[in-house]
Amino acid sequence: MLQLRPNCECCNTDLPPAALNARICSFECTFCADCADTKLNGICPNCRGELVRRPVRPAAKLANNPPSTERVFKPLGCAQKADSAASA
Repeated sequence: MLQLRPNCECCNTDLPPAALNARICSFECTFCADCADTKLNGICPNCRGELVRRPVRPAAKLANNPPSTERVFKPLGCAQKADSAASA
């Protein structure tokens, strides 16, 4: 089951479970649409996988299947990998 992480790894923007601007890779690394599009060019800086829109879990399912509360914030990793990908 998806973790539904609560924030963007690059800019720390909150991404609640119903956020339509959340993007994930197949490993569930999570980014906001702005960072995914402008900084990362749709590619996860951690695994180099494609970033796609994270599905929204129905509100009625959140009580028994809550989102993750663990925040992952790696702004330097995003900047370094995005910069090196742009120059490659």
